[in-house]
Amino acid sequence: MYRLLIADDEKIEKMVLYKTIQKSLGNQCQIFEADNGREALEVYEREQIQIAVLDIEMPGINGIQAAEQIRKKDRECCIIFLTAFDEFSYAKKAIAVRALDYLLKPYEENELISVLEEAMRLVDESKARKQFVTDHSEKKASEKEPVSRPFSDMEGRDMAAESEIEEDVGGTDRDSSNTRLYMVSEKIEEYIKENYRQDISMQDAARAMNYSETYFCKLFKQCFGKNFTSYLTEYRVTEAKKLLIEPMANVRDIGKAVGYGDSNYFAKVFKRITGHSPTEYRMNVYKDSQQ
Repeated sequence: MYRLLIADDEKIEKMVLYKTIQKSLGNQCQIFEADNGREALEVYEREQIQIAVLDIEMPGINGIQAAEQIRKKDRECCIIFLTAFDEFSYAKKAIAVRALDYLLKPYEENELISVLEEAMRLVDESKARKQFVTDHSEKKASEKEPVSRPFSDMEGRDMAAESEIEEDVGGTDRDSSNTRLYMVSEKIEEYIKENYRQDISMQDAARAMNYSETYFCKLFKQCFGKNFTSYLTEYRVTEAKKLLIEPMANVRDIGKAVGYGDSNYFAKVFKRITGHSPTEYRMNVYKDSQQ
């Protein structure tokens, strides 16, 4: 099972977060809790946490500081931030510690679960990568650096990101700003349409469009009201539905066609989004067509 930590000093919010994760992923995750950053670090050390969901505003050691300590020891731990404050300085610091994502409260349940599923996939990738290195120790020197997902490769880009934000929100009237957002959203949609079959991340999209990760994250949320991972997941499921109409198409092949190399992972994500497995969805479509 995946070892997952949730840290929040607000007991009610932590309880809701726990129940949300337990309901959707409880059979896959062992969930540990902490009330503040210091306790989060203790739990991380003791339980060898693989995924950490940290509230930023906590007394004593806050979520950012706890993440910085975790990152000094562990390049692979998936860190997800929750915060009620949409502050650019937080986004910059989240990127600096290579956080997987940065969710604003109140978050959508599907948005949170999509990010956690991505974190679980990255944990599996990390395990496979480490096993490969162990099995091929003589090739260790030629191994590539572990692949980082959203919010990595930040060095030297904080100032550029900040200036982009300021340029976007200052000195423009509402109509021109809305027009610009519409044009940008079309570009993003086009990128996703052309690349959703591949293993793409928010970082890949930001780089392809010549935006810093900080700016792209904020801009994407402005355009679509959700984060990149959630949007991409829903887009892939929508495309899978179209392919499932064909009765002879193999479900495994459909999963690969929409960007999921692992058929079990595809089926799990599809069922969470639609409430049905791919096969069940296909049968329901067939029954409806016969009525």
